Amino acid sequence: MSDKLLMRKEVPENLKWNLSLIYKTEAEFIDDTKKIKELANDIEGKYKGNLNTPKMIVDCLSDFEEVLKISTLISHYASLAVEVDYYDVEAQTKNGKVDDILSTVFSQLSFIDSEIAEQNEETLSQAVELAKGCKLHIKDILSHKPHMLEPETEKVLKAISNITNTPYSLYCTMKLADMKFDNFEVNGKSYPLGYSLFEDNYEFEVDTDVRRGAFNAFSKKIKEYENATAAAYNSYVQHEKTMAKLRKFDNIFQPDLFNDKVNEELYNRQIDLIMEKLAPHMRKYAKLIKKVHNLDKITFADLHLRVDPNYTPSITIEDSKKYIINGLSILGDDYVKMINQAYDERWVDFAQNQGKCTGGFCASPYNRNSFILMSWNNKMSDVFTLAHELGHAGHFKLCNAEQSIYDTEVPRYFVEAPSTMNELLMSHYLLDTSDDKRFRRWVLSNMVGDTYYHNCVTHLLEAYYQREVYKIVENGGSVQTETLSKIFKDTLEKFWGGEVEINPGAELTWMRQPHYYMGLYSYSYSAGLTIATQMCKRIKKEGAPAVEDWKKVLKAGSTLPPIELAALGGIDITTDAALIDTIETIGSYIDEIIALTDEI
Repeated sequence: MSDKLLMRKEVPENLKWNLSLIYKTEAEFIDDTKKIKELANDIEGKYKGNLNTPKMIVDCLSDFEEVLKISTLISHYASLAVEVDYYDVEAQTKNGKVDDILSTVFSQLSFIDSEIAEQNEETLSQAVELAKGCKLHIKDILSHKPHMLEPETEKVLKAISNITNTPYSLYCTMKLADMKFDNFEVNGKSYPLGYSLFEDNYEFEVDTDVRRGAFNAFSKKIKEYENATAAAYNSYVQHEKTMAKLRKFDNIFQPDLFNDKVNEELYNRQIDLIMEKLAPHMRKYAKLIKKVHNLDKITFADLHLRVDPNYTPSITIEDSKKYIINGLSILGDDYVKMINQAYDERWVDFAQNQGKCTGGFCASPYNRNSFILMSWNNKMSDVFTLAHELGHAGHFKLCNAEQSIYDTEVPRYFVEAPSTMNELLMSHYLLDTSDDKRFRRWVLSNMVGDTYYHNCVTHLLEAYYQREVYKIVENGGSVQTETLSKIFKDTLEKFWGGEVEINPGAELTWMRQPHYYMGLYSYSYSAGLTIATQMCKRIKKEGAPAVEDWKKVLKAGSTLPPIELAALGGIDITTDAALIDTIETIGSYIDEIIALTDEI
């Protein structure tokens, strides 16, 4: 491990993503920032007050499509530069200017949806018949009509959209720019500390003193920012409630679920069933971790330990390519070609540097390649992270090629299915390559300790906590540090049921996720993994026909709601059967890991 985290300018170019794949030159970017304003003026002059015939509606939405395409390019070009270096003042300035431009443009053009919604049913039905890429968008406008405000109000809301995003900006600035970690000392030795160093390295550290020492030092530092973080989050949730009421939804949960085309039953089922039925399996897994590592007790700081850490190979970036291609080749030659492009054309930002966003994500601007952020630590878990993000890349490569930009806003309930599917395909590929018991245990423990733990435990607990926060705010309350920490601690204690000591600092986990500033995102990970688990079983059993069905699902984009997207792949999520089977599958993996451990 390096003695210090590099500044961005010190990172080798081959570890950075290549944003010139969006714009080759800065001049091209500047030209588009001017062009989008010109397009907005032209569209306003031509269509405002005139969206009263099917042809005018369709022509306007066709012209507006170009605005959407440019907006996704300039916003990604500016924001991705910030995500890798929150210390870069020039990048922050550029991103702020783009936010201002887009707020102005979308405020200026807010009349489009408002005027379309005012038209009679016959006019809109004819517009749908006449339209090509914007058919579903017109239907969506109709479905949103009961929740739309007066045109001038919609215009104002669009104009201040960059301001309403302030809570998230504050959170990221505190976490990635202001929060400076000192080294910590264990048994006379000094160790460097940072957000990514802790989450990607120390949480998996075999040395108990170092691991728990890092957890204590990390918790002590983030606690210094707890009140400001709580204030930012409370502000965000209060805004969510205000907008829900203004748009005449019954409660704070409904806007997100309405936009994702799922009901509250599906949302609550995903949280409640996992909390009830997965928890016993995971408690059993925690007891195994305690046993194999000969721990005096198992604490929250120990839960990321591997069953067999000495068996985990060190993996270079170059070597990871072979694993990923072999594991995902079942998805076809075009998919393998995309993977090669991702490596060769530098779609991925592998760097570890100060000021870089933690975790991982995949951004996919329309009609361009994807951009994947992660921090490479030479571990097999990094291979699975990259495969996960390439799942998003493959998804949007297919749907962007098949659908108009209007039909690529994939509902969150489904969006994590392609990514988690890739993790499962990788795991099953590895299981099929060897009969060695220790290797099999290692692969299974990766599935449980990474794929399922991350998506069905970490994010599930976040979703459960978030739901409790939203209930408080819905009922007229607000949330401060003490409340948020208590809710999270209570959530952890409920799930782990006394098998795991919720040591001081664990309650601050609510400070660590940006997902809370993205609506009801956290629950969608387990929802996506439920679909992926069932689809992976189909592929394993049926082979090529199931793969072809999966590609149809990926190509569909947002043309179908989640239930129908899953059905297109042969998966029924209208009942709890798929989720219960997924939980039982996790339980069977844990039982096999325990049995293999006894044999070994």
